Amino acid sequence: MTQSLAISKTILTMAALQQRFGVIPSLDPQFFSEWATNLPELTPVEIDTLNQIKARFDRHRNQGSLAEGTINQLLISPLLTLAGLYDEPFFVSTEPSLEIELEDQDEILRGRIDTLIIQQQFWVLVIESKSTIAFSIALPQAMAYMMANPNPERPVYGLVANGDEFMFIKMLTQDVPQYDLSNVFSLLIPRRNQLCDILQVLKQIRQIML
Repeated sequence: MTQSLAISKTILTMAALQQRFGVIPSLDPQFFSEWATNLPELTPVEIDTLNQIKARFDRHRNQGSLAEGTINQLLISPLLTLAGLYDEPFFVSTEPSLEIELEDQDEILRGRIDTLIIQQQFWVLVIESKSTIAFSIALPQAMAYMMANPNPERPVYGLVANGDEFMFIKMLTQDVPQYDLSNVFSLLIPRRNQLCDILQVLKQIRQIML
């Protein structure tokens, strides 16, 4: 009998992800060079806007922990707007449900993606905002969602954020699924607004997927 399981309760470690999907880290150092090389320059207006977003976030964050919805309003939505990922030819879908059927294990994994950016029928970016969950749990869950990419021959990108920290993921899900991760971008670093780095990567992903 096929079991129906929630991704949020089932994929809690990288070992669980690898066991169910056979996902492996890429050994190619150029597999995910997009987050670090040939990044687009930001305009002075964009930098000023990011400094305002950072100051607004810091003012709220200094009062205590923030809910996922607040993080989305203060950070994720403004970043996607600046990156042009709300504009033609991209569309945003919030909390889309998905199913992944694992035939050899008689399991159906179900879950909801926080935010999904689509270009026509192609998945561009899976975003998971996890204010209270460690990256060690949020990453395998985000990658499990990315395994549902309906176009496995094309790369799909992910972004995991908890407000203070951000990390990008790249996956190819065809044949043997492979992935690589960016460095962690932290908003806790003083005197440097790493929202600028995050926006550069988002704009790079936008250019690649056009």
